[in-house]
Amino acid sequence: MLITKGKEKGFKEEDLLIIILVVIVFAIIGARAIYVLTNLGEFTNAPFEAVRIDHGGLSFHGGLLGGILSGWIAARIKNYNIDIILDLAVPGIAIGYSLVRFANIFNQEILGRPSIILSLERHPTQVYGIVIGLAVLFIHIYLVKRKKYIPGTLFWSFVFYYSLLRGTIEETFRENPLYALGYINEFWGAGFFTLTHLITPLLLLLSWWMINRKKKIWRWN
Repeated sequence: MLITKGKEKGFKEEDLLIIILVVIVFAIIGARAIYVLTNLGEFTNAPFEAVRIDHGGLSFHGGLLGGILSGWIAARIKNYNIDIILDLAVPGIAIGYSLVRFANIFNQEILGRPSIILSLERHPTQVYGIVIGLAVLFIHIYLVKRKKYIPGTLFWSFVFYYSLLRGTIEETFRENPLYALGYINEFWGAGFFTLTHLITPLLLLLSWWMINRKKKIWRWN
């Protein structure tokens, strides 16, 4: 989809393929790096495990950061508008997120916390993640159909709504280490505050600021 839409925007196919390859590589590097940095205890006695991505352990936020930075550099080299490319990448990112969470079900990863109120043993946080990925995809489609949008605002709208849903729903019921407060409500199966909880307000402010910045720059031009 990105290639097809990109060609419609005037980008060369071979250039887009190079940018996509660069983004994928550095997104994986960023995802693993952030996971390792936030889980250093796991690698104290086995430092070489840090590069074993086949053993699991990737951070979505790290992947997003690595992808954005590498994509921005690659786009600058090719003299392309990174905002347009980021907007075109949103459907792939959203679908990819849902697919990863679907795979997490079979790998028994990102488990939810035990809850008394549910008839299930744990919160199905993988399913919550699938729904979040689909939700931000539908929001993106809605924004695109309005047809009047400024380049870059689609991507940062995705970051905003993803961060909001991930931080309030999936992360609240996901059995992640608690970095602050350390409160767990066993009835609801909710825990506060994980690292993602703590960075979510910053991501919301950043994405809101970027959206408004894109709008202001567009008006000035």
